[in-house]
Amino acid sequence: MKYMLIMRTTAEAVEASASMDFEEIINAMGAYNESMIKAGVLIGGDGLTDAKEGFVVDFNSQPPVVTDGPYGEVHELFNGFWILEVSSREEAAEWASRAPLGPGSKLEVRRITDQSDFEDFADNEYIKKEKEWRGEGAIG
Repeated sequence: MKYMLIMRTTAEAVEASASMDFEEIINAMGAYNESMIKAGVLIGGDGLTDAKEGFVVDFNSQPPVVTDGPYGEVHELFNGFWILEVSSREEAAEWASRAPLGPGSKLEVRRITDQSDFEDFADNEYIKKEKEWRGEGAIG
């Protein structure tokens, strides 16, 4: 099973990180990533730039409206993610609890869907194509 660990932040976490040595943060995250790589569970992940560099595409109108960041409240934003392949929800929770995050930080953990979630639609053209695309390595 694949799970995505989504780093969420709060104003408290932003304030706490401002007083931390950035190299210490890099080293803690690097060691955490290395432990997951050695355990064979980390299959993807990245950090994200500040929301000021992002944008939102809002589909409430036609054509959709593109709005530059920053956007949303601090607690609505996320800073990065990891994708793990583990044997259970419990194992995903165990890895998530080891993340080197401090007060005010949260990890949202969500299972990533797989082919078994779409068995009732196995004859659908795009379900079939997605299976082919995955087999060809076009998508993860």
